[in-house]
Amino acid sequence: MSERVHLFPSLFIFLFSLGLQFQIARWLLARKSGRTLILGGFAAGTLLLAFGYLCEFQRFLFLIPGLATTWGQFASFFWSACLVGIFLGMLAWHGAGVFRPERRDFLRSAGLALGAAPLAAVGFGILERDQFQVREVDVPIARLPKDLHGLRVVQISDIHLSPFLSERELARVVDLANSVRARLALVTGDLITRRGDPLDACLRQLARLRAEAGVLGCLGNHEIYTGTEAYVASEGQRIGIDFLRHDSRTLRFGNASLNVAGVDYQRFHRPYLVGAGQLVAPDAVNILLSHNPDVFPVAATQGYDLTIAGHTHGGQVNFELLHDNVNVARFFTPYVRGLYRQAGSSVYVSSGVGTIGLPVRVGAQPEISVLRLCAI
Repeated sequence: MSERVHLFPSLFIFLFSLGLQFQIARWLLARKSGRTLILGGFAAGTLLLAFGYLCEFQRFLFLIPGLATTWGQFASFFWSACLVGIFLGMLAWHGAGVFRPERRDFLRSAGLALGAAPLAAVGFGILERDQFQVREVDVPIARLPKDLHGLRVVQISDIHLSPFLSERELARVVDLANSVRARLALVTGDLITRRGDPLDACLRQLARLRAEAGVLGCLGNHEIYTGTEAYVASEGQRIGIDFLRHDSRTLRFGNASLNVAGVDYQRFHRPYLVGAGQLVAPDAVNILLSHNPDVFPVAATQGYDLTIAGHTHGGQVNFELLHDNVNVARFFTPYVRGLYRQAGSSVYVSSGVGTIGLPVRVGAQPEISVLRLCAI
């Protein structure tokens, strides 16, 4: 995602939260008591929101230490969530006055519940963020050779090793990935979040990945933001992980060939996969590793049978509303989580392992993906 597009959601949250905070302060000031405390709280909240938005710039400016940036952004986003709850709670509380007493009590109880909801949601999300699951998915591929039918590929994506995900937790993820005994292992980008995060520790754990056909990968947008693309590629070679940067590897399984190509992060709203069609191998099943799932329609046109991606975190905070999923990622891509098909080609989008912004996952459990190739 380009810098401008990536910062736009944070700017919206910042301005929206300021508006909520202003309205809440107006309601409280109308009580004509505790004005100094209210104004002080308003000023403190504004500073916290401003600091959180400034932290979002740090992936480009890097002026604030990484740890302060991580927790500063979390505190700001958490306060934004609390403001929504407080606003809805006060709206219900004030609106209750126009109803009969029995309905008034119900609305005021609902208002208190709404005010507490953000605290409950964040608490639940913090508990869910390290509940790693192995998710197995059958991927249908037309004219799949019989020697590739049933081939299992394990994918780890969006690790974001940082204060929000420890090396010990990543070790659990690697152990789970090894336990499925897949024949090929893939790492699809975003090893860390910011400069100063423990990249070497991340690589040390990934070096323990084991698969008969080896470990391949591609790079994500945070390798760009942290300036670590070349380092990850070179260190990957040293520890046995081949990060494919506009390159491909052909693997043999019996009499069948599996061609795996990989590209660096494809920025939104720019031409996708320029030259990647040349990496497609005739008479082979072609898989593309791309951190950004939005490339899928172009990949299908170029002849890739399967695109394997991440980037979205499955929305990270996802709610089901009227049988539909509601999350931030949907505003940027139609490919949020799971398997999608188009014109005989497929894309699988992993929910990933780590988190960003908030150490929270709701309705988008972190996953180790196991893809099983199936003939149709």
